Amino acid sequence: MVQSISEAESIGILNLPNQRHKSNSFLCVRHAQLTLSIAKRGGHFTIMVVGESGLGKSTLINTLFSTELSAKKDYRRRHAKQLDKTTEIEIIKAELEEKQFKVKLTVIDTPGFGDYVNNRDSWSPIIDFIDDQHESYMRQEQQPNRQEKSDMRVHACLYFVRPTGHTLKPLDIEIMKRLGTRVNLVPVIAKADTLTQADLQSFKKRIWEVIHAQGIKIYQPPVESDDEGNQQHVQDLIDSLPFSIIGSTEDVKNGEGKLVKGRQYLWGVAEVENEQHCDFRKLRQLLVRTHMLDLINTTEETHYEHYRQAQMETRKFGEPKPKKLDNPKFKEEEEALRKRFTEQVKLEEGRFRQWEHHLMAERDRLNKDLETSHGQIKSIESELDAIQIGYGRSQRR
Repeated sequence: MVQSISEAESIGILNLPNQRHKSNSFLCVRHAQLTLSIAKRGGHFTIMVVGESGLGKSTLINTLFSTELSAKKDYRRRHAKQLDKTTEIEIIKAELEEKQFKVKLTVIDTPGFGDYVNNRDSWSPIIDFIDDQHESYMRQEQQPNRQEKSDMRVHACLYFVRPTGHTLKPLDIEIMKRLGTRVNLVPVIAKADTLTQADLQSFKKRIWEVIHAQGIKIYQPPVESDDEGNQQHVQDLIDSLPFSIIGSTEDVKNGEGKLVKGRQYLWGVAEVENEQHCDFRKLRQLLVRTHMLDLINTTEETHYEHYRQAQMETRKFGEPKPKKLDNPKFKEEEEALRKRFTEQVKLEEGRFRQWEHHLMAERDRLNKDLETSHGQIKSIESELDAIQIGYGRSQRR
């Protein structure tokens, strides 16, 4: 479907060919080639949203691109739902047009992540999906005809953090670690209007402390050393991470009587595009207006390249991706476990034999004691019989 965006709802995709990129002679050539391709055919951008249900992932996507891309979902829990896969991947495709400039947008929605009692390995479908897209693209590059490649590599992953006001949960830390090495990870605090400004800033600080302490890799836009204006803009974006977000596609009147996107409360209006209320505008600038091109290039030159190199080191050219059971690393771990199991069995067998020998020795000792006791009893009985016989004789006399 093609969604035309009016001038009033401009999101900035028409500025994509003009976006700056990292300063490097080789990368500048790649940048020029990509810019020319975008100018001719339009851009192709894939974004993934990850987080618990009910945090407004679909609403934010619709707000970001000023159109109804993702329908609202029913998150009521049912017992049968607990038996389904932990994460169901949903792919939404659209073509956005702004002043005759087009962007092919793909949204990867992962509803209900971490929403179950047992969340062990619940991130696997998400990680597998990202790796599978790298694998698919690599396989296409190995074909004789590479003109029409299907590319669904994820360029940006928005990780939604629940606005608890405390810190990241262990489950958040675990999946963010795994995502950060595979994709451009952008953490966002959902429903920022549920926290006061003081609590929100404190929450951001705690999240940053955990990110640094745990070594979580998140996307940080490059700073151009030759442009002071760019430096300040990028620094503002970095200082705002993780972005606090209010998502809403509803038009409401603010205190000045203007019609704005936001949420109406008894105390007033929480405006989506008011930077005093949230960081929505900064997130949109990062994703669409200023750094979409860098996100695309970083995916190509860093994340995809790391995946490609890792795969080429473990298998021959053209060889299919090994299954988890055939993975050399898994085999190594399996062999280590088998060796440890064998050693444990031998150890237990040794302990059993020692116990068996001890038991037999104890049995022999008890048998000897029993024989000695029987001998003593017989001796006492003989003595008793002799005493009784002697006593009978004396009575007859």
